[in-house]
Amino acid sequence: MGKYFGTDGFRGEANKDLTFEHAVKIGRFLGWYYGARLGKKAKVVIGKDTRRSSYMFESALCTGLVASGADAYIMHVTTTPSVAYITRVDDFDCGIMISASHNPFYDNGIKLLNSNGEKMDEETILKVEDYIDGKIDVPMAERAAIGRTVDYVAGRNRYIGYLISLSKFSFKNVKVGLDVANGASWQIAKAVFDALGAKVYVINNQPDGCNINTDCGSTHIEHLQKFVVDNKLDIGFAFDGDADRCLCVDEKGNVVTGDHTLYIYGLYMKERGKLLNNKVVTTIMSNFGLYKALDKVGIEYEKTKVGDKYVYENMVNTGNRIGGEQSGHTIFIKYATTGDGILTSLKLMEVMLAKEKPMSELAAPVVFYPQVLKNVKVKSKPDAQNDPDVQAAVAKVAEALGDTGRILVRESGTEPVIRVMVEAESDEVCEKYVDEVIEVIKAKGHIA
Repeated sequence: MGKYFGTDGFRGEANKDLTFEHAVKIGRFLGWYYGARLGKKAKVVIGKDTRRSSYMFESALCTGLVASGADAYIMHVTTTPSVAYITRVDDFDCGIMISASHNPFYDNGIKLLNSNGEKMDEETILKVEDYIDGKIDVPMAERAAIGRTVDYVAGRNRYIGYLISLSKFSFKNVKVGLDVANGASWQIAKAVFDALGAKVYVINNQPDGCNINTDCGSTHIEHLQKFVVDNKLDIGFAFDGDADRCLCVDEKGNVVTGDHTLYIYGLYMKERGKLLNNKVVTTIMSNFGLYKALDKVGIEYEKTKVGDKYVYENMVNTGNRIGGEQSGHTIFIKYATTGDGILTSLKLMEVMLAKEKPMSELAAPVVFYPQVLKNVKVKSKPDAQNDPDVQAAVAKVAEALGDTGRILVRESGTEPVIRVMVEAESDEVCEKYVDEVIEVIKAKGHIA
């Protein structure tokens, strides 16, 4: 990770951590780097979510891009995966998404995508940061070389058409609830499900710039749970602010997580001979219950660091076809280069309709193990993590759990804390073993 950009873009409170000036500079650099530097005019596509500040950052990015000679194509309010898709299929030099995903409205972020619709490589990100810090000079475009802005709402419509084309079934007479989080999917998701014939019931679809993710969407799934049960719906889907993740609610009001999705669709692929390598890709935070369920049906798995970026890298390098996170980022690499919440919802609908089974039955084999996670503020993350006595305590717990659970101790990527997590057959066992390890961390003097 760089000085400004983390694993998912440059993110922070608008005009405090991430400012208008930052956005202008990012546009200035990208317009030159992909254009005048190579003796051509760059084409850059931009999307945004519904945050109040997204409009400001859109204008700032466009200002920087055209000043460096690039043409900025504006998709307006749209989802992160739609920008990734359009960047790739319409031959843009790069794509930009303005969103802080599931964060509150006062935060925002700038996500950069390469010409393949993938997250921008680290080398280019570091050059952007060098320009922000004044270490690189970028010339202004002049006269006819100055760029222009282009209304590109057609790109969003093209993406909607693409999603509709992926469905193998009509959704006629299926009652579907959608919680669009007052975010980027507020128009797109309903349009897709309407076109496929579903009876669509939508909540949290009145964005005002300040209510994105507020008590709604995938981070507050309890509202969709109640909505599905109260209205006797067949299924419900909740998205986050930029719709790159999706959580599901079955007809009984139970939550179907990203781990459930990996099991349900991974098994569906295996049954049809489509699960290359016979593997799904998870992160180290997937629940132990997922692995137990996959073992029972003979599906193998790989574990990556936390972050859909690492899941995608694994899939590219190994040829694995499906992967994701418990939080709802699911990557279907045949169809997308990033997690796509609406695509995920369509794929879950496909399995439900193909197997003619309710979602509750499809998800039932994944029985989540109780989990306790505690954060310990420490003086030095590496010293605490690598302490021989701490490692011995972790090994002792792992041995005691055997195949009935697991322990995970890892450093936070953003805070001075060590996260100690145990999954086991009861909350009491989880608490006992987490506290044992934390006591060793305290006894060795690592607590800040």
